Amino acid sequence: MSTHTQIEKNGLFELTDEARAELVSSKYYNEDLAPTSVSQRTWTTYNITMLWVGMSICVPALSLATGLVSQGVSPWLAVLNVALGNIIILIPIQLNSQIGCKYGIPFPGFARLTFGSIGAHVPALLRAITACGWTAIQAWVGGGAVAAIIGCFAPKFMDANWTINLPSWGGMQTTSTGTFIGYIIFMVFVAWVAYNGVERIKWVQNIGGPILIVLMIALMFWSVKIGNDAGFSFGEIMGQPNNQELIDASGGNFTVIYLVGLMGNIAFWATMALNIPDFSRYASSQKAQFRGQLYGMPLPMAFCAFVGALYAQSAELHNTSNGLQAGQAGYYNPFDVVSVLYNINSKIIVLIASIGVIMATITTCVAANVVAPANGFSNLSPKRISYKKGVLIAVFIAFFILQAWWIYGSGGAFFTWMNAYGTILAPIAAIFIADYFICKKRYVDIAALFKGQDGRYHYHNGVNWAAIIAWVVAFILPLFIYFGVQGAFWTFINSINYIWSFVVGFVVYLLLMKTSLAKDSFMTEDEHETLTRRS
Repeated sequence: MSTHTQIEKNGLFELTDEARAELVSSKYYNEDLAPTSVSQRTWTTYNITMLWVGMSICVPALSLATGLVSQGVSPWLAVLNVALGNIIILIPIQLNSQIGCKYGIPFPGFARLTFGSIGAHVPALLRAITACGWTAIQAWVGGGAVAAIIGCFAPKFMDANWTINLPSWGGMQTTSTGTFIGYIIFMVFVAWVAYNGVERIKWVQNIGGPILIVLMIALMFWSVKIGNDAGFSFGEIMGQPNNQELIDASGGNFTVIYLVGLMGNIAFWATMALNIPDFSRYASSQKAQFRGQLYGMPLPMAFCAFVGALYAQSAELHNTSNGLQAGQAGYYNPFDVVSVLYNINSKIIVLIASIGVIMATITTCVAANVVAPANGFSNLSPKRISYKKGVLIAVFIAFFILQAWWIYGSGGAFFTWMNAYGTILAPIAAIFIADYFICKKRYVDIAALFKGQDGRYHYHNGVNWAAIIAWVVAFILPLFIYFGVQGAFWTFINSINYIWSFVVGFVVYLLLMKTSLAKDSFMTEDEHETLTRRS
């Protein structure tokens, strides 16, 4: 009988038909978590580029730069901060993409390789819960756009006095009824798109990407106009220096503000640094996934940062030159681009802008924030929970538990949210990279990922304690500041939280995997060859 369980075709691996048939009865296997066949890997550089364009161009991406400008950072330094953060996070994203493309495994399979068949629930659920929070936030933004469209025909939806009291973790909370209704409609649409699978997502990305680019260009010209109306040229708008008054109001330490912003910008894609195999497993080649991400993420994010910084500074100059304060007619909120768009008098512009926001939000929400939790929940019990059931669970948690009207509607700090979860997720990305490239030397027994205690990746009763220990050791110190611990050391650790957690997790994991905790999870090149048939 053949010992081959996997086939290699032009550098891409898939299960043999015999191995797949044998795994069907395993409780760790279902068709949604199964590795893709080589024939299913059809995504080209263009598809992957548009995937990232669709995810990158969104309202929160604008807020990365507007938030910094609102804290006193100059426009060009804000753009540099966002660009640098995205270049840094692209490194772990690219590295963790390789296993998905090469072996066709999704994020839960990668988690089993490193954390064990049961320990994999830790990174899967952490990624899932974080994604559900972002699903709620994105749906609230999209819901506002839906309400704006309806408001063009039914003005009641844009009536600030039409409110509703909603239960939340912070107690009863008053919010806009129109936005809440739009939120429900948008969330249902999100569920429908995600429920219909990855190919439906690809279709949305391919259509939405070009539209989003046009919308951002329009916002850029509109921002120049309001700056010009205030008496400032484009060069003068973008050439504004740091605003010391705003820096003092934000804590007074420019270095800390800038570093915390950088960590937040890195953490913006911390979730995708984990579950990127969910998408790279559909790439036609390593070159396609590498180029697609290189073209599709850093440049659109830098462009969003530029537009966001331009808008924020133009709004600040407009308000100052006209003596406007928050709440007064004509005031533009430097941080919140969307609220301005919804209050423009022209219904045509509101309609166009709102449709653009919906396109931007649906592509990001589905691709970045629903697929991962759906697969993560499916991984809990593959025989009972399919990807489609996982979608419904994710939407339920996003709506009822991680309530957007509480997270986003209560005015919580944008960078605090990203820094907190980035600190926790950073070591997981580091551990994945250390395990695959250094410990496992890129040799993977695909079938063993679905065999549980009969496979080489079950470790100790299903848990790789080296991964668990390294993860906890890495994130524990930076989190102390969120529990009231103060001092120069803790402020410094928090200001580099993502990098700290990443480096510590990487080093500690490598050291622990030199002990008996690694068990028999390593594979030699000869063993890998024994499992593989060349096509």
